[in-house]
Amino acid sequence: MPSKNIKSRIAEKSRKTRETSISVNIDIDGKGEAKIDTGIGFFDHMLEGFAKHGFFDLTLSCEGDLLVDGHHTVEDCGIVLGEAIKDAVGTKEGINRYGHMILPMDDALVLCAVDLCGRPYLQYDASFPTERIGYLDTELIREFFYALSYSAGMNIHLKVLSGINSHHICEAMFKSFAKALDMATCYNPRITNVLSTKGSLS
Repeated sequence: MPSKNIKSRIAEKSRKTRETSISVNIDIDGKGEAKIDTGIGFFDHMLEGFAKHGFFDLTLSCEGDLLVDGHHTVEDCGIVLGEAIKDAVGTKEGINRYGHMILPMDDALVLCAVDLCGRPYLQYDASFPTERIGYLDTELIREFFYALSYSAGMNIHLKVLSGINSHHICEAMFKSFAKALDMATCYNPRITNVLSTKGSLS
């Protein structure tokens, strides 16, 4: 468990371009409460599930150019959320660093593993039976995790082991990522500095 002197792991980030205006607030040590508004209902649902199952308090709002399509909204939300996670985790002293989860959701079974190593990398092995889930293009799911991995500086490995329903597959992906990230960010009393022979995870 962290000492009483360790700061709260809360971060707030914002980003404004000609395509999107985004604000994010995340508390790594929260209760799973979420307030999400991206303009894409199913994407909101996925981010709410991420917060709930990772026990992260997350507020995220985005005004994007949805008349063009959802690409900029989804990708830029990944960028800003990744930046917020990176800031909230801080020096990574005392945390597990690694996390993993194999998560079932009805027909879907998804594996996720993460490493908060400071180096970005996404290994993505997923396909969907449909091109859209609600108003979310399924091809944008990879763009979200790619952007998040690079802005957060973390390895993310996502592999869909089975599944026939696009909704179930996608939801299992976001929930497995949440559980893996929760494990990686949890404190371990046996780790006194950072879990690296280099002495740094930046």
